[in-house]
Amino acid sequence: MPLQLQNRWREDTHHYVRWSHDSREVIRLYKPRLQQQLVLSPRCGHLKGNGGVKGAVRFAQRLTNQYAYVARFDIRHYYESIDHRVMLAQCRHVSPDVFEPSAVLAGYDWGGRAACVVAALWPERCQALVSFNSYNIQNIATALKPDTPSNEHRLWYQYYFHSERGRAGLANDRRGLIELMWRLWSPTWSFDASTFLRTAPAFDNPDFVDVVIHSYRHRFGLVAGDPAYAAIEARLAESPVITVPTITFDGGDDGVRSPSSPAAHAQRFSGKREHRVVPGVGHNMPQEVPNVFADAILELMKR
Repeated sequence: MPLQLQNRWREDTHHYVRWSHDSREVIRLYKPRLQQQLVLSPRCGHLKGNGGVKGAVRFAQRLTNQYAYVARFDIRHYYESIDHRVMLAQCRHVSPDVFEPSAVLAGYDWGGRAACVVAALWPERCQALVSFNSYNIQNIATALKPDTPSNEHRLWYQYYFHSERGRAGLANDRRGLIELMWRLWSPTWSFDASTFLRTAPAFDNPDFVDVVIHSYRHRFGLVAGDPAYAAIEARLAESPVITVPTITFDGGDDGVRSPSSPAAHAQRFSGKREHRVVPGVGHNMPQEVPNVFADAILELMKR
């Protein structure tokens, strides 16, 4: 049951790969499944206290006459030389339930949309879903229908990016504009400079501005999408129902989307779904309250 966390364009993945108690708990839950497939040899041991590297070499020399091959590990560039397609095929043959799994998908905003898309279109690959702001699949056909004035003003940045002035504004001061968005979208999150600076280098990617601008124009039908995904877009236009077990969240102080009632998106979920509003949380829930978000993932994994 692998775990995949998705974020959005204003964040990189640094805060997802740092080890924490929650990460350890996820691995602990997954470990029993791996142990059934990957049995630890009694001959495995630490070099320290067992003769060191020289002792390991002497041990290997004694075994060379008994075996027809030698497996090498932790050698620089070794794995780059392997035909990964062959290796993966062999792993799938030996352990199909591990290497062809369904996944628990969790995300918010852009990443939450990607998770919802997979859950809706390929439910066989999604065991469960954690989605911030509930059903995130865009309805481009109705995107130009205005919302209430109180909701429209929250989306000023999207309309800003529809113009070349908005493109220039993002290109001229990426960090300044995005830091402003962080503060407006999560008004109760008191992040410090170091938190923002850990993410900020991601905004310097050469295609960052082009990707952001195209996304916000595409979702309103102002520019065409990639023709290679036209068939998928057609399926998404039908607003497919999500059938997998789901926990959805809203932030009580979200500066982009006000909290919704459980009934607001109920027709988009046919499987078991629980909707929760988290007080004091803005739009960046996985980073603002990572334990709450991680607990929801663990809860679904234990079911």
